[in-house]
Amino acid sequence: METQAVFSLRGKPLNCFGLTKKVVYENEEFNLLQHALNIEEGYEGLRYNNIVFATDADVDGMHIRLLLMTFFLQFFPDLVKNGHVFILETPLFRVRNKQETIYCYNETEKQEATKKLGNKPETTRFKGLGEISPDEFARFISEDMKLQPVMLLPETHIQQLLEYYMGKNTPSRQDFIIENLKYEMDLVEEKI
Repeated sequence: METQAVFSLRGKPLNCFGLTKKVVYENEEFNLLQHALNIEEGYEGLRYNNIVFATDADVDGMHIRLLLMTFFLQFFPDLVKNGHVFILETPLFRVRNKQETIYCYNETEKQEATKKLGNKPETTRFKGLGEISPDEFARFISEDMKLQPVMLLPETHIQQLLEYYMGKNTPSRQDFIIENLKYEMDLVEEKI
């Protein structure tokens, strides 16, 4: 028998980097999450084999993913190391005509779908998961769902990783982002 559950977070999670478990568990969301997963004593009691983050496909959604990953990496790294944590890719666009609906995960896919459906199909840009109907969302969490595993290389030092991305080194992190920033047009050109 397969069991699935949905745990909805309210708002952005706490940035728990550098905090103790005691302090983090005073946050109701994280306290309830670890109880729901049954992971306080280790991942052997994990109630669900896969933990899947489903967030909006925008900057706020990425931030929420980062905050959730920080929680798991800081307090339950074995869940990540043993392949239990995933990110659900959610579509940015829906392109449809009366015969067909195509969900697109980037601008290139949207352009291809528009070309395929021709004659000015209806295009919707999803601003968040709340705009996707339950019936539509069911398609994204079926056997064909697009999951990206959260993985760590064996040589990854978790504390250094968290310190860099979640610590107080704002100037170095900002320099890294600026040096590695890619515009959507750059990404399209790379694929061509």
